[in-house]
Amino acid sequence: MTAPKALDAPRRSPGLLGPEYRTATLGIVLVVTLIAFEGMSVGVVMPAIAGELDALDLYGLSFSAFLIASLFMNVVAGLWSDRRGYPVPFLTGVVLFAAGMALAGAAWSAEMFLVARAVQGLGGGAAIVALYVMIARVYPVEVRPKAFAALSAAWVVPAMVGPSVAGFVGDHLGWRYVFYGIVPLVVPALVMLVPALRMGSSGETRPGTGPRSRPVAMTVAATATAGGAGLLLHGVDRLQAYAVAASLEAAVGLALLGYGLYKLLPPGALRFRRGLPTTILMRGFFSSAFFAVNTFIPLALQSVKLFDATQAGIALTTGALGWSAGSFLQSRRPGEAHKRIRLGAGCVTVSILVCLLCVLPGVTGWIAVPAWIVAGFGMGFGITTISVTAMRQSPVNEQGANSAALSVSDQLGSALSIGVGGALMNVIGHAPAQIATGFVVTSALMAAVALSATVLAGRTR
Repeated sequence: MTAPKALDAPRRSPGLLGPEYRTATLGIVLVVTLIAFEGMSVGVVMPAIAGELDALDLYGLSFSAFLIASLFMNVVAGLWSDRRGYPVPFLTGVVLFAAGMALAGAAWSAEMFLVARAVQGLGGGAAIVALYVMIARVYPVEVRPKAFAALSAAWVVPAMVGPSVAGFVGDHLGWRYVFYGIVPLVVPALVMLVPALRMGSSGETRPGTGPRSRPVAMTVAATATAGGAGLLLHGVDRLQAYAVAASLEAAVGLALLGYGLYKLLPPGALRFRRGLPTTILMRGFFSSAFFAVNTFIPLALQSVKLFDATQAGIALTTGALGWSAGSFLQSRRPGEAHKRIRLGAGCVTVSILVCLLCVLPGVTGWIAVPAWIVAGFGMGFGITTISVTAMRQSPVNEQGANSAALSVSDQLGSALSIGVGGALMNVIGHAPAQIATGFVVTSALMAAVALSATVLAGRTR
């Protein structure tokens, strides 16, 4: 007998915090944490911003500006990553995001603040897509689920402490320092990502040759998608007051959006073709169902059950914890992707149906808390699996385009469903009983969306 050779030893999967990936992982988590903290904090200080800048409608407009700019940059950064590698679009995104934060802190007018939000959207959209491509090219296949789980986990701390920290800073130092405080933290994130950026600078693959690799055509499609989303959201928002004009505006926006999506999504996506096309669309189904209900939970609990803001926010915080747990579990338990996606969608469906009961007479509003823990778990388990599956199904030279498609599907799903929910609330009315009715109707519609995802999950194979 001879001593066993080193090659005979079982191969151990490298860890996220192993020597070769530690700094990259920490850098990625820090970048996502900064973007998440900004997203969780803006709403808290928006009343103070609107008061100082004399813009009562700034809240809705600022998020629309961020969304539209981010949608556009998702596509541009995806093309850029496929053709030139991820380092330059990532660095550009981080710089734009930091510049937008500084510009927002220095804003002296509502118009300047809206421009700052658009710059933040451009930066955030570019950075997130480039991070997806970075994960696909830096980490081996068996480590990617853990990397995407880390991305989801990076949202947990901002979700838990972001609003309270932003409120404290806004009360004691002023709302401008909520934006200024994030800018210096960009530097250590970039330093930690230097090794991963160097890896992406050498040996890049040839760009794809399909229709989604054409820069001019895709830029036009991205413009149509962003502009169409903006027109549609604006039209839906004005539907109650200006029915005819708003309907025409929404119709034009929908047409532009349809054209843009046809060009941006993988061929056959709008027909739910098996494999990657349906996998991409699943991201939108999950986001639309979850975030529409998530947006109106605080309004429903405060208006109907007389919760205060802190109590109403508990459901959202516990949802973030459930999301993190779901992301962690999917990285530890291998299984068939379509079954994992179906399980996640099923959790979201059941949770929404339970949550809508929280506004009914004789039912405690606290039922929303356990329901939203399960909903968050379903999102973390399902949507992270979708990201991993989409990257596995993508040719290397189309990972940027498909990362962009995932982000477009995600953002459009949540934005459009929230817009529809808001329109329903406006039509039904704003009295407590009417808000309860609107919440039930919106939740029932979103449960139907989530149920559709459970049915369609098999087509992701």
